[in-house]
Amino acid sequence: MSYSLIRFTRSGAAAEQAGVLADGRVHPLPMQINDLVANWETWENKIDQLLASGSTQDSIDENDIRLLPPVQPQQIIQAGANYRTHVIDLAVSHKNEGQSEEEVREQTARMMDQRSKEGLPYFFIGLPSAIAAPDDELALPYYSQSHDWELELAAVISKRTHRVSVDEALDHVFGYTMVNDITTRDLVFRKDMPAIGSDWYRAKNAPGFLPTGPLLVPSKFIADPQQLTVTLKLNGQVMQHESTSDMIFNVAQLVSHASWNMPLLPGDLVLTGSPAGNGAHWGRLLRDGDVMEGSITALGTQTVACRDEVRA
Repeated sequence: MSYSLIRFTRSGAAAEQAGVLADGRVHPLPMQINDLVANWETWENKIDQLLASGSTQDSIDENDIRLLPPVQPQQIIQAGANYRTHVIDLAVSHKNEGQSEEEVREQTARMMDQRSKEGLPYFFIGLPSAIAAPDDELALPYYSQSHDWELELAAVISKRTHRVSVDEALDHVFGYTMVNDITTRDLVFRKDMPAIGSDWYRAKNAPGFLPTGPLLVPSKFIADPQQLTVTLKLNGQVMQHESTSDMIFNVAQLVSHASWNMPLLPGDLVLTGSPAGNGAHWGRLLRDGDVMEGSITALGTQTVACRDEVRA
């Protein structure tokens, strides 16, 4: 039987718990999520046996809980410019006068093919304090009108992972969840310090800028992380709809390269980049009253309503 892992609180209770979600029932577990990940060899068999028994004793209806982010990472590693179509679309939007769209697309496609064979992923660091539950309301900071969406597949690390090969990397992935990497576009590049370049700290780490979950699905239930579909709807309209097969560097390559510079720890997140179709592409950024619905194959659905932050 397949199942998912969640973090939750019971209705009317403050204490959070980890749990197993299967067939609409939540089976609470006596530990925090990172302890479960770190001790999975012990708990996997117990969970399998519990679900095989068909027992619902002490279980809770899924409608009687409040979902929390399913992970509590110590570190968040984020990959940028990692979907081929996304990068090509960006190149077209910044093409020089006199260049044709077809010319830019062909040139950028060749560059991406070469990058996938000879290049390295581009990483930056996210802050765990930006993580939010999958249905938390998102307050759009008052200091900008340029907030954007980027729905992404995220790999959750299972054990200390340092300088592993690509062939070994997926053995270090506990499972998968989804993250919407909200970005304030007009803060990405520092106009006052152009030589420094991008400022991911200010552009991506406001409170609630990483809606995460709802589910953490163990790797054994994801046959191929490169054959999932990422879909984001804005007010019911599809804005992103792409296969993870469009990644320039696949999940195994990303985890391997991310581990080369720093040890990854149990429960850490490796975000794999956003596919084409964010707001900058459509010329339509987030506004007060917008509702984002994100889904990835087998990982559930998150629904995030937006509101303008009230300036104190």
